[in-house]
Amino acid sequence: MRRRFGQSLALVLALVTEVSGHAILMEATPAANATVAGPIITLRLRFNSRIDAARSRLIVVLPDYSSRKLALAPQPSPDTLISRADGLKRGAYKLRWQVLAADGHITRGEIFFKVN
Repeated sequence: MRRRFGQSLALVLALVTEVSGHAILMEATPAANATVAGPIITLRLRFNSRIDAARSRLIVVLPDYSSRKLALAPQPSPDTLISRADGLKRGAYKLRWQVLAADGHITRGEIFFKVN
C-alpha cells in the first residue's frame, strides 16, 4: 500500500513539475469567442509566468485563412504581450500565439474571435 501511494505521489509531483514549467495563458483581450469592433484592435495576452517576448510571436489568421505576423509592442510587464492588428474587416479570426517561458519551455495556443 505504501509503495503504491509513493508511486502515485511521485507521478503527481512529476506532472505538477512539468506543468509549472509552461507559460499558461491567464487572460486575453479579445477574450475567446468574443466579438469586437474593428478595424483596429489591441491584442493583450497575460501569462502566469515571465515570458521572453523576443522569442515569442503572435499571428492573426484572417477569414480567408491567410495569416499575418503581428509586431509586438514593448512589454508592459514580464508576463504580458501586446500587439495591434489593423485593417480587420467583419468576420471570424484566429489569434495564434507562441511564447517562450523564462525557463525555456515553449507554449502555443489559439484564440478565436469575431470582428463586427
